[in-house]
Amino acid sequence: MNIITPTADGSNTLYSETIGEHYHSKHGALQESKHVFIEAGLKFASAGKSEIAVLEVGFGTGLNFILSNEFATSQHIKLAYTSIEAFPLSLEVINQTGYDAYVPAGIWSDFTSKYEESLNSVQTLSPFCQLEIPHTTLAQFTTNKRFDVIYYDAFSVQHQPEMWSDEIIAHACSFLKPGGTFVTYAITGKLKRAVKACGFNIEKLPGAPGKREMLRAVKMQEQTEDFQILNP
Repeated sequence: MNIITPTADGSNTLYSETIGEHYHSKHGALQESKHVFIEAGLKFASAGKSEIAVLEVGFGTGLNFILSNEFATSQHIKLAYTSIEAFPLSLEVINQTGYDAYVPAGIWSDFTSKYEESLNSVQTLSPFCQLEIPHTTLAQFTTNKRFDVIYYDAFSVQHQPEMWSDEIIAHACSFLKPGGTFVTYAITGKLKRAVKACGFNIEKLPGAPGKREMLRAVKMQEQTEDFQILNP
């Protein structure tokens, strides 16, 4: 069961009783999404581009997506958004989040009208946006596409340690283009070492409210190691 929970900035999040954790920061769901994934991720990675491909690990409530769509549309950047989600929420639950208040009505209606279809195939939401939400785990995810930016928005290592192993981080990083950007709300010595081992330059940035720091990393070379063990 998922329970709607208000956060400190007035926006809602969900509490997952299955995982035992909220989908977003209790210090501010909207602030965290904007700070980590839009400001430090999408704006940084899309500078000078007319189109951008995003891979998100953990679609969840769709907050990161609708904010990304709003930004890309406002900047006339074509957004191809792929988000892995092993346990998709129902459209009914998504409609209860209140996130329609944070984006133009057209962006919200385009999203909710195509959400369920996007779980099965790529959906065109507008001239500036395509969305697909592969219903799978990161370990089983595979694609020939390569992405400009990864939003790593898995649940925390305390509640989902398998999502923060060196192997799974390397698997995620293998989908980035050279020069691509990896962003996440978390930062630990182990995570920095895992990302750096994949050929990235590491940058510590101020964190969203409630966290001192976050991680941004830029891929400097092709990852050549074969991680197909994750896709038996």
